[in-house]
Amino acid sequence: MSFGGSLGLFLLCSCLAVAAAIKIEYDAKAIIIDGQRKVINAGSIHYPRSTPEMWPDLIQKAKDGGLDAIDTYIFWDVHEPQRREYNFAGNLDFVKFFKIIQDAGLYGILRIGPYVCAEWNYGGFPLWLHNTPGIELRTNNEIYENEMQIFTTKIINMCKEAKLFASQGGPIILAQIENEYGNIMEKYGEAGKEYIKWCAKMAVAQNISEPWIMCQQSDAPSPMIDTCNGFYCDQFKPNSPKSPKMWTENWTGWFKLWGGKDPYRSAEDLAFSVARFFQLGGVLNNYYMYHGGTNFGRTAGGPYIVTSYDYHAPLDEYGNLNQPKWGHLKQLHAAIKQAEQFFTSATEETKNLMKNVAMTKFTINATGEKFCMLSNVDNLSNVRARVEEGGDEFFVPAWSVTFVQNCSKEVYNTAKVNTQSSVMVKKQNDEDEGNYNNGVGGGAKTLSWMWTAEPMEDTLNGRGTFKASQLLDQKDATFDTSDYLWYMTTIDTKNASLSNATLRVITNGHALHAYVNGKLIGSRFSKQADGQQTVNGDDYSFIFEKPVSLISGYNVISLLSATIGLANYGAFYDSKPTGIVGGSVTLIGNGNATIDLTTNQWSYKVGLNGESKQFHDPNSGNANWSSSNVPQNIPMTWYKTTFKTPSGKEPVVVDLLGMGKGHAWVNGNSIGRYWPTQIAENKGCDAQCNYRGSYSDGKCRTNCGNPSQRWYHVPRSYLNTDQNGDNTLILFEEVGGAPWNVSFQVVTVGTVCGNAYEGNNLELHCQGDGRISEIQFASFGDPQGTCGSFKIGNYEATQSIAVVERLCIGRPSCGVNVSQSTFGFNSWGNLTSRLAVQAVCE
Repeated sequence: MSFGGSLGLFLLCSCLAVAAAIKIEYDAKAIIIDGQRKVINAGSIHYPRSTPEMWPDLIQKAKDGGLDAIDTYIFWDVHEPQRREYNFAGNLDFVKFFKIIQDAGLYGILRIGPYVCAEWNYGGFPLWLHNTPGIELRTNNEIYENEMQIFTTKIINMCKEAKLFASQGGPIILAQIENEYGNIMEKYGEAGKEYIKWCAKMAVAQNISEPWIMCQQSDAPSPMIDTCNGFYCDQFKPNSPKSPKMWTENWTGWFKLWGGKDPYRSAEDLAFSVARFFQLGGVLNNYYMYHGGTNFGRTAGGPYIVTSYDYHAPLDEYGNLNQPKWGHLKQLHAAIKQAEQFFTSATEETKNLMKNVAMTKFTINATGEKFCMLSNVDNLSNVRARVEEGGDEFFVPAWSVTFVQNCSKEVYNTAKVNTQSSVMVKKQNDEDEGNYNNGVGGGAKTLSWMWTAEPMEDTLNGRGTFKASQLLDQKDATFDTSDYLWYMTTIDTKNASLSNATLRVITNGHALHAYVNGKLIGSRFSKQADGQQTVNGDDYSFIFEKPVSLISGYNVISLLSATIGLANYGAFYDSKPTGIVGGSVTLIGNGNATIDLTTNQWSYKVGLNGESKQFHDPNSGNANWSSSNVPQNIPMTWYKTTFKTPSGKEPVVVDLLGMGKGHAWVNGNSIGRYWPTQIAENKGCDAQCNYRGSYSDGKCRTNCGNPSQRWYHVPRSYLNTDQNGDNTLILFEEVGGAPWNVSFQVVTVGTVCGNAYEGNNLELHCQGDGRISEIQFASFGDPQGTCGSFKIGNYEATQSIAVVERLCIGRPSCGVNVSQSTFGFNSWGNLTSRLAVQAVCE
C-alpha cells in the first residue's frame, strides 16, 4: 500500500461500510446487473410465516441450494390492522428480512401487491378497508386507489429509507404491483382495465430505478413486465418482445385444506419444468414456495386452509431440507449456472429430433462455444437421441431434460436423482421425559392439565353488546378480530304446535353451534369429514336443522357462528357473505306453524369471553384454572399445561391428536388453529406416484385416512431458553376433545436413502447432532425399488455394504464416489450402474 496504516484502515472500512449502487436493466434474454448478463433462480420465503430467529438459517439454506434471490409478499393486513396504525415489529420486520437477504449475498424481489392471495386470510387486505364507506376493492374506485397508494408509498419509502433498492446498494432488484389480476379482470369490465392502467401509473410515480412486474397480466401497460404463474411456464410469452420471460410462481406443491390429503409434487417433475423453461428462453424462475412455513395466529385463509403451509417446498415447514427435492434442485441450479452465458448471450436453435423430443443448441458466435439441451416431453417413452450428427447418443428418460456440456457430455438430467432422500420422523427425546407424568390410561405418560370453562352466561341468556333487526355479515361485525360471532334472539311462544319444533338455519358458514335455552342442540360445518356435506366450489353455505323443545314463554336462541379463514381469491371475493347473513333462521312446527326469525331483533357479541379476558396469556390472571375433574369431550373448554423445553436444536412440534377443533398458544404466542378430527378421505392417494406427465394439484396425493394436520409447529424462539424453566401450552377446545395424548416432539431425520448413478458423488447427511448408526441396505449394481423397499437387482458388487459402512458409520455425513473403482469391481463392461443406500440416523 502507498498510504499510511491508520488512514488506510479508515479508508478500507469506509469502503466496506458503503454498498455500491447496482444498475438493473433487462432485455429479452437476461437480467442485466451492473452490465453482467444473468438468469435468476429465486425462491419465495414469507417473513410472517416464520420467525426472525429462523430467517438467517432459511436464507442461508436457500443460498446453499443455489438460489440467487429471495422473493416475498408484503402483507397489508398485519402491517396496518387498523387504519393508520402500523406494525413492523418481530416477524413483521420486512426491512430486517431484506437486510439478512443482502448479508447472505442474495438479491431480493419485493412483491407489494398489496393484494397477495397467498392462501392468506382475506388475501392480505385489512378488514377496515372493506368496511370503509363507498369503497370497492381492486377496481377503478377512487377511495380504494387512494388507500392502496398510501400503503404502497409507505412501503416504498421504508425501503428507500433503509436503502434496500439495488440502485441504493441494496438487494431489491424487482418490485411487483397487483397480483394475478388478469385471472379475474374480465369480471370487473372496463373499470378493471382502467384500474390496471392506474396501478402501472401509480407504481412508476414511486420513482424507483428497478423494473416493475405484474404477474398474470397479459395487458400489463409499459413499462410493466408481465410474468407467469403456474406449474409450467415454458410456453409463456410476455406481451412485449423486449421483455424478459419471467416465472414469478413455480408452484413446488400445493396448499392443503382441512379434511384434505397431502399434496406432493416430485423433484423430477419440478426440475423438468424449470429446465424446459430455461431451454425455451426463460430468464427468471421463482419457486413458490421455497419455504412455506406456518400460518400462525389466524392468518390462514381459504376458507378451510390448514395451519401448516408446508407446500411441499424444498425447505419444509420447520426449515429442514426436503430431500431429495432440495438437493436435486441444487444440482439443477449448478447446471443452469454452468450454462448461463449460453442462455443470455448465445444464439439458439431448437429443432424436433422426433415426436415429443426437441434439441436446443446454444452457440456463442464469437468463440464457437456451444451447449445443448435435449427434452423429452413424452410421458411414457424413453429415447436415445443425438445432438450432433455422428455424435454420441444420449439416453433421455420420459418427461425429462438433459443438459449436455459442449453438446458432447451429459452434466444433468432432470429424471436422474443423484441426491439423498430423507424420511423425517417426529420423536420424543428420552431426556425430555421430565415433561410427562404417569396419567390416565394405565400409566401412560401424560402432561398434567388444568382447565376452565368458556364463560357463556351472558350469551346463553341472549345478552350481547349491540343489536340489529337483521342478520349481519360476520366479517363486517367482527372486523375479523375473532373467528367467532354470537347471534342471539328471543321468542315468546305459547303455541303448542311449536313445543317440539325444528330450528332451521341457512348460513354462509363456516361453522355453527346452536344453543336453545342454554343447551347445545348441535353443531354443523361447511365441510364435513363424514362426507355428508361437501363444498361446491367456493360456496361454503350450508343448512343446519335440529329438533328443539321450546318452553311456554320466552325462549333464548344463541347461535355461535365461526369462520375458518376468510376467502382470499376470486373476483369480488371480498364481498362474499360470511356467517348467517344472506341466510335465514326459522322455527318449523307441526303442520304449517312456522316462525321466521330472520328479521327479529338480534343481539350480537363479537368473540369469546375467554378471548377478551386473554385466557391464552399465562400471565393474565383472569382465568380460574382448576386441576380437579379435568373434563374431556366437552365443547367450549380451555385447557392449560406446562412443559420443559425439548433438548437439542431440532424443530419442535406439539402432537394434538385426541383434541377436536380450536386454537393453541405457547407462552402466549399463537401457533394457529388446530383440527385433528378433520380426516382426509380414505381413497385417492397414490403411494407409487408416476410423476411423468403434466402435474395438477390433485395428482400424487398422500396421507389418506389420516388427520389433515396432527402436528403443529412451535418455534424454538417461543420457548424458554432455560431448559429447567417451564413453558405454558393453552388450548381453546371448541367442539370437545381429550388432552391426555398431547405431547411435544422434535422433528429430525430418521432414515436417509441415497440413489445415485455411476459417475456421481452420493452425499448422506443426518440433521443436528445425529450420526449414521446403521446401513440397512447398500447395493452398487442395478438395485431395484425405492426408499424403504430396496432390493438387490440382477448384479451387484458384493462388498457394497462393507464399503458404505466404512465410509459412513458414526459420522454426521459422508460422501461416496459412485464408481466401479470405489467398490472394487469392474467387469460389467459398458453398463451404467447405480448405488442405492438406506441408512439410519440417531
